[in-house]
Amino acid sequence: MALQFTTLAEWDSEAWRAVEPIFDEAFPPSGRKTSRMIRKIVDTDAGWLHIGAEDGEAVAMAVTGKLPELRSLLIDYVAVRSAARSRGIGRRMAEFLAEEARRLGFDGLVIEIEAEETPSNESRERFWTSLGFRRTEYVHRYRWVPETYRALYMELGGKGAAALPHDGEALFRGITGFHGKIWRD
Repeated sequence: MALQFTTLAEWDSEAWRAVEPIFDEAFPPSGRKTSRMIRKIVDTDAGWLHIGAEDGEAVAMAVTGKLPELRSLLIDYVAVRSAARSRGIGRRMAEFLAEEARRLGFDGLVIEIEAEETPSNESRERFWTSLGFRRTEYVHRYRWVPETYRALYMELGGKGAAALPHDGEALFRGITGFHGKIWRD
């Protein structure tokens, strides 16, 4: 089964219907962006919707956003259909996102993960660091959700690439700027 990836720079309702069950399964409704907000990311050119498909069926999805002040791509959401997990699809999606970030001219990737030390959060962090992401020590608290978050980053290198700040506070200034644009109506 060949895994094929697609990046959508224009909203496609049919494509969203194919990945929305994956999104719903991975992210509980409280505290997450709505489908209308995801559409706003794509429609306003703030980011992209990415789809991983096997034999024409969506098995993975990601939403990314532009962090222009950091010259980086934010991985806002990434999920694999539960029935397709433990087969390397998440790793391949993350590698695809790194390739896309380079292709789009970004110098780095940034992701925020929950900071509370739980087995699932620690597993999530191990996954991202195994791909080359680096952990920041700063723990960020949003006013609107109870969880705390930590930023991880990956410098993509390349000729003329700018270094990402290794300071979590600086990374979160970019992340919260992205979220603010999307959450505002």
